[in-house]
Amino acid sequence: MARKTYLVSEGKSSGQLVIIVERKEDWASYFPSEDVVSAQEYLEQSRNNEFGKRVQVINLCRNYKYLGHGYYCSLLAEARGHKVIPSVKTISELTRKSLYGLALDDLEKTLEKALSNHQYLSTEGFTLRLYFGRTDMEPLQDIARQLFEAFPCPILLVEFRKADGWQIAGVKSGALHKLRESQEDQFANALDGFSRKIWRVPRSRRVARYDLAILHDPDETLPPSNAKALESFVRVGRSMGIDVELIEKKDYARLAEYDALLIRETTSVDNHTYRFAKKAESEGLVVMDDPTSILRCTNKVYLTDLLRSNKLAMPASEILYKDNPQELEQVGERLGFPLVLKIPDGCFSRGVIKVENQEQLLKATDELFEHSVLLLAQEFLYTDYDWRIGILNRKPIFACQYFMSKGHWQIFNHKAMGAEVIGECRTLAVHEAPRAVVELAVKTANLIGDGLYGVDLKQVGDRVVVIEVNDNPNLDAGIEDAYLQDDLYTLVLEEFVRRLELKRRGQAW
Repeated sequence: MARKTYLVSEGKSSGQLVIIVERKEDWASYFPSEDVVSAQEYLEQSRNNEFGKRVQVINLCRNYKYLGHGYYCSLLAEARGHKVIPSVKTISELTRKSLYGLALDDLEKTLEKALSNHQYLSTEGFTLRLYFGRTDMEPLQDIARQLFEAFPCPILLVEFRKADGWQIAGVKSGALHKLRESQEDQFANALDGFSRKIWRVPRSRRVARYDLAILHDPDETLPPSNAKALESFVRVGRSMGIDVELIEKKDYARLAEYDALLIRETTSVDNHTYRFAKKAESEGLVVMDDPTSILRCTNKVYLTDLLRSNKLAMPASEILYKDNPQELEQVGERLGFPLVLKIPDGCFSRGVIKVENQEQLLKATDELFEHSVLLLAQEFLYTDYDWRIGILNRKPIFACQYFMSKGHWQIFNHKAMGAEVIGECRTLAVHEAPRAVVELAVKTANLIGDGLYGVDLKQVGDRVVVIEVNDNPNLDAGIEDAYLQDDLYTLVLEEFVRRLELKRRGQAW
């Protein structure tokens, strides 16, 4: 058998690569390398060993079963401060689909498109081998990369099954000693490519006090922060000694590189933003929005119950159940027409319908019950504008008036010809907003938590009511920052620094 090429990383001056094999004969098909050690040799190394301070460990043991050689090598690598793949966390996640299944949801949505007109389309299933996130099946390369980012493991076996559509039926680690000759070639090339990348940006060159990641989607139509606002976060952060980096959905596996995460992409419990928040929290990052705030704010039914139980003012509201259609006959009489119907987790005025009579009510509920078994019905209160009070760590930081879209009863008119039309905005100093509005906003946000929120309220005469609490409030250049300008970004970043300093001292914030 011809020996396979393996090129040692050119970045040796900035770190050491260690490749662990369970038995030395597992490496027999490759050129000998001083980087390769047996599992026993690695386990017997003392903590202060010749590998140096910056070590990348690639664990190629035959399996990673609990308390086996592979498991202990990754465990000990982490204890020694070495960067290792797979990590103990990845090993644990790959043991049960209940742990890794959530990370596959978004990938499965793109499978059908990736596999259309492909040779595997006529089969019922197949298994794909990935080597450091690389595959020779070009249509699946992007999915392969995302799988490696979610589960950094040298060899992954991904099982695809076709039911109503293509699905990922399972993901597990593969073994080096089981590779055929053609597969060994692919593995060697992928390992070479991976080893050349790992020292590309030595962390020792970083001089910032803290590293903050901002999750955003450059293609989002209505993002929580526009491009200029994101630029301001980066610029202001630099002046404060904070290295602010914009990341995207594809950077999920890199979260542990940062000290904190700020989400500037529309959040939802059923998409990747919630997974980012959960992972950031589990990795010990300071994160806004935190997972609890996302859960509480994205559901209007929860908020309605919260306001009601705490006796805070809101529009007269009722919860409608798909399985209780008789209630639809009386809700109009109790709330009066017109009234507003809402899907619990809608955002940016989507999933919100105003109905003028019983006929429109029945038609609208038929439509909305297709998306949710619960709906919220509220009395209709028309005002020229809504108040938005920004709250950070239980204190108000900005006040905005969002005017209704021209000729429409909402701020966002999604049915406008040509594009979504947004009403005008006016930003004030907090002390210029009515005291009753600000006080009710703070009381409401404090029921959610101590993060960053935008509380929407309506004022009709002396009556002030809460419409909703947004866990991911807009911070747009030219709108929310119109009064404070750079100070708005400074306030947010200072709160991150405060929490990070307390965390460093082992104190709660």
